[in-house]
Amino acid sequence: MIFRFGLILFLVFSGLPHLVQAKVQSKAVPYMYGETAFEGFLAWDDSIEGKRPGILVVHEWWGLNDYARSRAEQLAALGYVALAVDMYGKGKVTTHPEQAGEWAKLTTGNVDEWLGRAQAGLKVLQADPHVDPTRLAAIGYCFGGATVMQLVYGGAPVKGVVSFHGSLPLPSQAHPIHNSAKVLIAHGASDPFLTADHLEQFKAALDNAEIDWQIIQYGGAQHSFSNPSANQYGMKGVQYQMQADQRSWMHMQQFFNELFQ
Repeated sequence: MIFRFGLILFLVFSGLPHLVQAKVQSKAVPYMYGETAFEGFLAWDDSIEGKRPGILVVHEWWGLNDYARSRAEQLAALGYVALAVDMYGKGKVTTHPEQAGEWAKLTTGNVDEWLGRAQAGLKVLQADPHVDPTRLAAIGYCFGGATVMQLVYGGAPVKGVVSFHGSLPLPSQAHPIHNSAKVLIAHGASDPFLTADHLEQFKAALDNAEIDWQIIQYGGAQHSFSNPSANQYGMKGVQYQMQADQRSWMHMQQFFNELFQ
């Protein structure tokens, strides 16, 4: 009896190394765009065999911080390969609104540069050996939500994008949209940074471009509702709301299930 129990224990524990190794892996990924050095954050589950969809994660205006990296890891745990892209340049991360606003303004002030930086990250993701390059999507938060819309407007090879409390820029009237990407907007109904009039203009622009879109509004949710650290910044109108966070993440998963079925 003792021998048999010992044999069972041996068989169980001898398989543990394989089980322990099967988990979400991550690494920093350096790359260049123009003369600027960037460093993204790649996450994937090494227990999954074969190629799988790749998701680009675009950070808030604070830069590529732990929050953006945590979202990449969550996506990897769901079975995707996720790259948290760097939109400002290696090491540019802040908690100060003034600095964040300056970096965001410098990036968005030149739409070609803005789009180019996002596409550079997308190319890094697309080239990863774990990724099916024909099945790509992007998600973004605040500044990142605006960025993923620029990917749609610029014709990037994404099947769909999700904007969480993004600023939702309008497309340029001089450049027609040639993209079949689907769009999901997760928006706080009490977000003070986006007017009802702007939201209507945004919907009309997507309709004119024949984009397949949906907007889900969360009652009482303010800007940055998905970020558990939002309250620490002390900004009026910026507040975490757990219910909206959980619901929007669930809606994103449903969206991706449809997108990659």
